[in-house]
Amino acid sequence: MSIKKDLSIEYLGVKCENPFFLSSSPVGSNYEMVAKAYEEGWGGVFYKTVGIFVADECSPRFDHNKKEGTPWLGFKNMEQISDKPTELNFENMYKLKRDFPDKIMVSSIMGSTNEEWDALAKMSEQAGADLIECNFSCPQMTSHAMGSDVGTNVELVRGYSQAVSRATKLPVIAKMTPNITTMEIPAIAAIEGGAKGISAINTIKSITNIDYENMTAMPVVNGKSSISGYSGAAVKPIALRFVAQMLQNEQLKNVPMSGIGGIETWSDALEFMLLGCRNVQVTTSVMQYGYRIVEDMSSGLMHWMDEHGFNCLDDFIGLALGNIIPAEDLNRDFKILPEFHNDKCVGCGRCYVSCYDAAHQAIDWDPINRRPILNDNCVGCHLCLNVCPVVGAITPGEVKWKSGRPQINIAMKHKYE
Repeated sequence: MSIKKDLSIEYLGVKCENPFFLSSSPVGSNYEMVAKAYEEGWGGVFYKTVGIFVADECSPRFDHNKKEGTPWLGFKNMEQISDKPTELNFENMYKLKRDFPDKIMVSSIMGSTNEEWDALAKMSEQAGADLIECNFSCPQMTSHAMGSDVGTNVELVRGYSQAVSRATKLPVIAKMTPNITTMEIPAIAAIEGGAKGISAINTIKSITNIDYENMTAMPVVNGKSSISGYSGAAVKPIALRFVAQMLQNEQLKNVPMSGIGGIETWSDALEFMLLGCRNVQVTTSVMQYGYRIVEDMSSGLMHWMDEHGFNCLDDFIGLALGNIIPAEDLNRDFKILPEFHNDKCVGCGRCYVSCYDAAHQAIDWDPINRRPILNDNCVGCHLCLNVCPVVGAITPGEVKWKSGRPQINIAMKHKYE
């Protein structure tokens, strides 16, 4: 039986049918692509960033990281903003909004001067966009007056946010760069400049692989390469960290957040929403699975909501944020010992090897039965649980209290998948 839940949500005063958006990237760069995405069920699109100039692209421009048998752990792209004429991009936005009036169109723009930002904002409004995103964060621009070099300059972020906010009545979103130590500082500057929302994160400057044949990075462009943006599942932990830190900041806690970075499944999207994001943006998942991945995202999220008794997104958005606390505030009075379930154990010995060579030598090995045995050296780090290839073969077990520490009821994770 199919589950139906209300996935609609308001974002910056705009009613969205669901929180799933295409991010500003190759997956939403012309009329045909966005129209197909709308028809498949995406709530909206952050149209591929438009500038005054037309990007001159290299070939090839993509690479990916993998680990053992896992493809697409991380994805690198050397693509810039739109390679189509400015007027054509805004014409496409106009037609898309005309043909799909209930879908959300976010015009993502990038200028190199106040005048360019002003002009792009006005054209966005004329094209019928619902919202404007200022791209302060693309890491592979060929000009230092644009992209992530802007996003690390607080005065430029504030000034360009002011220029766009003065030029339009549409709500403005600032897209932040992760190529920085503290994202809160430029994010606050963007809000001070008039931005009403934040998008985070953009891609991370990277070198994914070295090519032994040409002795350069990947992808190889006539024997050369360059540092450029990294995305995909590998960046999700970094994205979640930046989002949490911003939403815990006193000056940003009420700013609507759009989450980006490694969102490939419904559960990835859920994690961003549990931190407080009101929508999520997706690229790499579409590159792998196509636009129909939104069906899985919607279905998975609705089933999770049904299992947990939630009727709408606002019932759970931000629920996890308050439980993420400074390291010095964590309770350190106890340790949770691992419990070995021999009926599920396959006798591979990975827990023993990892514990002996990289932890506390807390596991003895029964060579006859090929089973681990916990000894008194265990500190409860749970490295063994994390390296075990069999779900449920090692789980949290007995709680032991450090000498003289007060014993209380503690919450712990029981279900591992």
